Amino acid sequence: MSTKENAAVSQLLALLEARYALRVLWALRDGHAQTFRLLQDSVGGITPNTLNTRIKELREAGIVGHGSDGYSLTLSGQDLLKRLSDLQAFAGKWQLGQIKKAAAPAAQAVPAPAAAVPAPEPQTPAAAPAPTSAQPGDDTSHG
Repeated sequence: MSTKENAAVSQLLALLEARYALRVLWALRDGHAQTFRLLQDSVGGITPNTLNTRIKELREAGIVGHGSDGYSLTLSGQDLLKRLSDLQAFAGKWQLGQIKKAAAPAAQAVPAPAAAVPAPEPQTPAAAPAPTSAQPGDDTSHG
């Protein structure tokens, strides 16, 4: 890739990496123009100030346009979304793989147990000392 191509990719990625930029494009993907308020609802969670900034950036980049019906994708925006739709197909496959990985039996993730070592033989307790023949009151002291 040439330096010029790298710069173009970097510029596009910088534009798309801006918070909510991809969500704005995704909300417009059906081809129907949306008013500011409808677009804000479609994106969800975006403040009016942030949406205004994203729309301005996307319009300056020629990806989003504004007409009497509201905001919509330009031809360049539609082309970009077609290319990004491959991400949707990839995301679906990727998500299935993640779900399968998470659902895999736990036994596959647990290492095999170490070689069995026999348990030690139980030992019998030591016998209690035998009672002495001394009787209470016997003086066994030598004092």
